[in-house]
Amino acid sequence: LMTVLLQLRERRRTRTALAELLSALRRMGEEIRIARTPLPDLLERAADCGGEAGEFFRAVADSARRGEDVPAVWRVEAACLPLGEEERRALGELGVRFGGDEESLCSAIALACAVLQRHGEEEERRRGMEEKRSAALWGSAGALAVILLI
Repeated sequence: LMTVLLQLRERRRTRTALAELLSALRRMGEEIRIARTPLPDLLERAADCGGEAGEFFRAVADSARRGEDVPAVWRVEAACLPLGEEERRALGELGVRFGGDEESLCSAIALACAVLQRHGEEEERRRGMEEKRSAALWGSAGALAVILLI
């Protein structure tokens, strides 16, 4: 039972981080295209999404303000997020594009959003199937317990 609860909590953590990241990245893309916001301000605004994603953006924004290597800090911080390898790789690619032009950065944001969106959708499908299996397993275990008690 404890293992199931820990798995549920970890999945919820991942879903929340994905949703926060997607929201923040989409806003970043819009601000780059429309307002041409400077990178430290852009990252600071993205940090408003809260949670682990907010901490991620805040750490990268702080490093940008200190003049550190933003792509390197971006990759290190992205590795701490509760994401799969493919999602981390897509976020890492986005960090590399910070030194490039607006179009390159916007396309990297769009790609990262697509990867995160696809992963979120796959997780939702898996979650539904797994919940059905868990319900069947717990129902069978309950029936077995009743039989054994009789």
